[in-house]
Amino acid sequence: MRLVQLEHRSGQKRAALVDESFLKPLARFSSVYELVWTSLAERQPLRRFVLTESCDEPVRYDDVYSGNSDWRLLPPIDHISDPAHCLISGTGLTHTASAEKRRAMHQGVSEENDSSRMYRWGLEQGRPGYEEIGVSPEWFYKGNGGILRAHGESLAVPNFAEDAGEEPEIAGVYLIDMEGRPRRIGMAIGNEFADHQFERRNYLYLAASKLRQCALGPELVVDPIFDDVRGRVKIEREGSVLWSAELATGEKQMCHSLANIEHHHFKFDEHRRPGDVHIHFYGADAFSFGEGIALEDGDIVEIAFEGFGRPLRNSIRFQPGEPARIQMLPV
Repeated sequence: MRLVQLEHRSGQKRAALVDESFLKPLARFSSVYELVWTSLAERQPLRRFVLTESCDEPVRYDDVYSGNSDWRLLPPIDHISDPAHCLISGTGLTHTASAEKRRAMHQGVSEENDSSRMYRWGLEQGRPGYEEIGVSPEWFYKGNGGILRAHGESLAVPNFAEDAGEEPEIAGVYLIDMEGRPRRIGMAIGNEFADHQFERRNYLYLAASKLRQCALGPELVVDPIFDDVRGRVKIEREGSVLWSAELATGEKQMCHSLANIEHHHFKFDEHRRPGDVHIHFYGADAFSFGEGIALEDGDIVEIAFEGFGRPLRNSIRFQPGEPARIQMLPV
């Protein structure tokens, strides 16, 4: 089952069910958040709950996807009332290729450094047995729901940034229930997006390099198979493909199990506040920066994964001007 969120030109919003070449807006629900929260309150499995709901007139998916409709795609999840209650985060060094690129980025030689050491710990202790706790993976904070962008929207590069780079990943989407328990709603294609040139200066800049916009969608897969997922990323410039690469993710491709990643994210009390939404990126195994590509204004990034619906496409927009000093004001 796959869900999207739609907004009409009039401002009306709907959660919608993907039905092949059509989107079926759910009559009662303006958001996926509201839909999931209601299914939990009524103690109904989400899949069954959605299939019992009445729908408005179907909308042609091709028209919406291409931007030729009165409806447009939103990110497939957001917080119903406050973006600050949507936490966006991620786990790095989960794939062999990401560990190798990180090592080359920061050191350029073969000796083990902090990044390769963390990856090795994952290989050794990242897939614990049932009810056991493995080693903690790397964790980073990206921002709140205010940085989230939808399919077709531009990803802005701040004028203080040194670089812009796509990171094609799968992200988990979670809602904390009334009792403070994390519920995995599903997964979606994501472009985690970061400033790799800034990070390259020193790996301690990693945290700040992640504070950038990101994209999710267009579809939220409620019951995904996250075992061995294949995909492709490509960069288009002026109508031609500049660069592309095959992608491989899923638990078979990762040094940490999904259960271990989720445990170490949600073990913190502050990550289990009832009503909060969490979007957590699981890591990538290919990105153009590692191949020497520098994104330019107007480039388009397309990311596709088998079993996760239509590709996610976003243009890149560099903010003009020089960075201005932030001045403090008296109270």
